[in-house]
Amino acid sequence: MRNNFRQSMAWLHAWSGLIVGWVLFAVFVTGTASYYRPEISRWMRPELQAGTVLDPDATAAAVERGVAYLQAQAGGARSWFITPPRPDLPLLELFWRTGPGQPPSHVFLDPETGAPAALRETRGGDFLYRFHFELNMAPLWGRWIVGICAMIMLVALISGIITHRRIFADFFTFRRDKSAQRGWLDAHNVTGVLALPFHLMITYTGLVTLSLMYMPWGMTAAYRGDTQRFFAEAGQITAPRPPAGRPGTLAPVGPMVRRAQETIHEPLERISIVNPKDANATVVVVFEEPHGLSHEHPQVAFDGTTGAVVEVRAGGLKPAARTFTTMVGLHEAHFAGPGLRVLFFLCGLAGSAMVATGLLLWSVARLPKTTAAGSAPHLGLRLVQGLNIATIAGLPAAIAAYFLANRILPVGLPDRAFWEIRGFFAVWVLIAAVGLLRPQRRAWPEVLIVGAALYAAAALADGWRMQRAYGAGDPVDPLFVGVDLVLLGLAALLLFAAGKAARYDGSRPSRARGANRQAFSGTAAE
Repeated sequence: MRNNFRQSMAWLHAWSGLIVGWVLFAVFVTGTASYYRPEISRWMRPELQAGTVLDPDATAAAVERGVAYLQAQAGGARSWFITPPRPDLPLLELFWRTGPGQPPSHVFLDPETGAPAALRETRGGDFLYRFHFELNMAPLWGRWIVGICAMIMLVALISGIITHRRIFADFFTFRRDKSAQRGWLDAHNVTGVLALPFHLMITYTGLVTLSLMYMPWGMTAAYRGDTQRFFAEAGQITAPRPPAGRPGTLAPVGPMVRRAQETIHEPLERISIVNPKDANATVVVVFEEPHGLSHEHPQVAFDGTTGAVVEVRAGGLKPAARTFTTMVGLHEAHFAGPGLRVLFFLCGLAGSAMVATGLLLWSVARLPKTTAAGSAPHLGLRLVQGLNIATIAGLPAAIAAYFLANRILPVGLPDRAFWEIRGFFAVWVLIAAVGLLRPQRRAWPEVLIVGAALYAAAALADGWRMQRAYGAGDPVDPLFVGVDLVLLGLAALLLFAAGKAARYDGSRPSRARGANRQAFSGTAAE
């Protein structure tokens, strides 16, 4: 432990940030991209044409076609899920799982004919969204790892606030010409203070979102592990109905959907059909959350065999449940309009930069000691430098490869969605190898140039697709143009960073070395 409390907090801040920094950077980057998950998914399915909101009768008829398909193709499934057409995805999306531990199945249908739609297979923005809190691992393992890292992130934020006595003065201070270490320190301070309320909110609410998984003991003691009953009594779902164990015939679902829309005047989100071939079948019509912070979904439950209304859930949450759903709503920002969503996105970028500059500062602060003695960096420092390259430069390049794979892989390729993800990880692994094996000064500009080239290639590939798809005078979907411009902007940003990295001499001892090391440890008199 250090000599005083602030020094102890500085030590805790530096090491806690380093231990989980690489995971947190991935979580921040993919979480920030997820604010535009619908737009990313739409860009990655260019065959789709933007649709309009269907009237209730057309929606009910489309749902009936989805039920007919499920009865024919998924009769053995315990539950069916139907997502009705919406403007950004004007198709029926069907989802079912044949049994516990079995991989889910899903299909898109034309809402007018009920036939499978000709649509390229991709996970779109959902891959980045789920990577944000599952890291593409088994859900339980991924969520635990992200949760532990988020807890340590909260420790790092609080210890960082304690460490910086002049935290608000640091916001207006950026001395990049003093030395590399001082520049990274000021960049870390600015990006940390710039969106500090957002960083605290997003970290804490992220933990609250999965709090019942991290701390299940109260629910286990009170409900004996019956999570469905817990959420029903909390008012977040309709009460589950156990199967009767007798065969039953499902009544037409379309009229139930139509009646639910007459009861609750919000856009439809999905229809769940539980135990569809049982005498106690249940149809639950779920609506999107009303405008506001609270992430609660109005629902209407029907007896699946008679069509009678069983339960209506529309507001009325008790304070504890309302607090929980508000925390979830704050984290996911579904309430945000276009302007506020841009603000959330920029704050997410600031969080990504805060983590990245902290990781770079840790390695730069320890570099002068080794180079001054005329020796190469020790193994631990070299490992940190390589992981910094692999994460800070490698993850953006991997995301660019994911976008590029969506455009260049054959549309009919079997397991096409998995090949897109394999391309993501293949590029990430290759860049990690370059970062660990190549000299740092050469590796940084090399991998940044590769990332810039991948983003530019993805934008050009989409531009070539649009040139072939649209005739002269045809209106071009502005969403594709907007995404392509963002990709080109990211390419230019990485190319600029590559130029800076190529001119930087990381082996040169930093000026004002003693003062800088004091500033990093929190002992400088400011």
